Amino acid sequence: MNQKNEIVNKLRTSGLRPTKQRVLIAKSLFDSDKTFHFTVETLNKKINKNGVTKVSLATIYNTVEAFTSAGYLKEILTSKNKSYYDTNIKSHHHFYDEGSKELTDIRYSQIRLSKIPTPPKGKKIKNLEVVIRIQK
Repeated sequence: MNQKNEIVNKLRTSGLRPTKQRVLIAKSLFDSDKTFHFTVETLNKKINKNGVTKVSLATIYNTVEAFTSAGYLKEILTSKNKSYYDTNIKSHHHFYDEGSKELTDIRYSQIRLSKIPTPPKGKKIKNLEVVIRIQK
C-alpha cells in the first residue's frame, strides 16, 4: 500500500473525510521519520511555499484542530495566545526558547517530580507535561 492510501485510510478510520487538502496537510506533517514542532503559521508557509497548490489558512487551522482532536497531534501552549503542535504524541516534556521561539523535546524520564497535587474531586490526572522556558 502506498503512503497516500495509508493517509486516506487513517483519516477515514478517524471519521475524517480525506479531502485533497487534508491529505496534502497530512503528507506535510507525517511524511517524515522525524517528529517536529510547528505553529499553524509555519505550517502554512511550508505547505504554500511553492505556489503550486494553495491551501487557505482557515483550512489549515481547521485540519490541525481535527488532527489534534483525532489524536494525531499534540497541542502545546507556550503563552496565552500561542499554540505549537507536535507530531510526537507520546508523553514527553519540552524546552521552550523564548528568543528563537523553538521547542525542543525532553525525554519523559529526564524529569522527576516529587510532589504532584491531588486533582479536584471527580477528576483524575490524564497526563503531566512540563515546559521549561529558556533564554540566552
